[in-house]
Amino acid sequence: MTAKRPTFRRTTATALLLLSSCLAGPAMAETLQGALAKAYASNPTLTGARAGQRATDENVPIQKAGGRPAADVSASFSESILKPTISFTSPQRTVNAQAQLSVPIYSGGSVRNGVKAAKVRVEAGQANLRGTEASIFSQVVGAYMDVIRDSAIVSLNQANVKVLEVNLQATNDRFEVGDLTRTDVAQSQSRLALAQADLQTVQANLITSRENYIALVGEAPDMLEPPPVLPGLPATPDLAVQVALADNPDIASAKKAREAARYDVRVAKAGNLPILSAFTQAGYTNYLDTLENGTAGGGSQINKQAQAGVQLSIPLYQGGRVAAQVRQRQAQESQAIEQEIQVERGVIAQARAAYASWQASLQAIESNQKAVDATSLSLEGVRAENSVGSRTILDILNAEQEALNARVQLVSARRNAYVAGFSLLAAMGHAEADDLGLASGALYDPMVNYDRVKGKWFDWDYDAAPRPVATRTVDTLPQNANVSPDTAQQP
Repeated sequence: MTAKRPTFRRTTATALLLLSSCLAGPAMAETLQGALAKAYASNPTLTGARAGQRATDENVPIQKAGGRPAADVSASFSESILKPTISFTSPQRTVNAQAQLSVPIYSGGSVRNGVKAAKVRVEAGQANLRGTEASIFSQVVGAYMDVIRDSAIVSLNQANVKVLEVNLQATNDRFEVGDLTRTDVAQSQSRLALAQADLQTVQANLITSRENYIALVGEAPDMLEPPPVLPGLPATPDLAVQVALADNPDIASAKKAREAARYDVRVAKAGNLPILSAFTQAGYTNYLDTLENGTAGGGSQINKQAQAGVQLSIPLYQGGRVAAQVRQRQAQESQAIEQEIQVERGVIAQARAAYASWQASLQAIESNQKAVDATSLSLEGVRAENSVGSRTILDILNAEQEALNARVQLVSARRNAYVAGFSLLAAMGHAEADDLGLASGALYDPMVNYDRVKGKWFDWDYDAAPRPVATRTVDTLPQNANVSPDTAQQP
């Protein structure tokens, strides 16, 4: 069995995130590509999914074992404590050994179809692993962009607080000379208190985003660089759906699950077919010179035997058990068929919704940029008009709040557009490790383990004791809401 990606070859390939290397700044700065590479190597959800896939691989040699010879040896030693009163030949003690070899010849197709079902489930598991990769990467992108967004919002709110502090001082000065009223001072004080409360809220949001980033990536975010442009995004929702139907790993997994269920039906039907096997067995019994007629009558104290033959078992009636098992597997196959349609529906809806969200976010960026420009111009005008007495302090405060809101919405819209675009790539099946060009060494190939174990037959061929692969975050420091001065320019 070979793991093949869908024939509709992905066009986004390695261009995505390789661009981030061009955006790298200081040596300590983190890029989105670097964050994804760290998550790919050490995220426990992903490393656990790989371990689960390795467990699925073992179902193939387990099923193959049903068609291989089986040998066993048994031995016993018995000491007679109380002999039967009517027996004159019962030995005092006995050593007995038995050896048996059984070779299955025909099992009604249960082994063959069981192996086929196991192989198909390996392919389904590999598709699920691809889906897990895309899901983790989508979460990492979201966490990365959340940190950038919340850092920018904190910077904007800090700048707003400083402006309001200056406004309050200026209002107090003008009140002292009788140019303004107590109401103007109270309005400035109220707006500053609200801004300080908002700052505390957004600082808490930033800490939450940073902690979530640590949970996904394994390290604290440090000087995150702006993300690269997302290539390969579709021009229409119909094109997004077309690519998703061909490349989405969830659909591939559902198809393989349906195929495996069909083999399960054949395995169940084999319960009504004959079973043929060859066998050979040998026995050795030693009475250890305790067989009473052994010395007197010259009988042997050792008994040896060996035989070989063929055994045929033809089921005639099993109480309806096999028929019930067949009907059960048929119902499970029907369920798998319906689940494939359900997954297909979900992928179509996901692709269309992600496309709509991406487009709406792009439009929101354009509108919010216009709002930022307009509110900035309005704020300058209100301040100038206030200097000549045609505007009040409240007008300035409202204009400053509108300018802040517009900038915050612009930052959020940029974050939402990027996350929606990446989610669209994930729905299309184009957000996996081999699409992103991660510079983290060789990518994990599930076929390596499958090829290693699929033909194993030795009963003592164990692997080494499991050790953790994911990194722990217990030693990371609690995050704070400190931001660099230029963070407000991101994303």
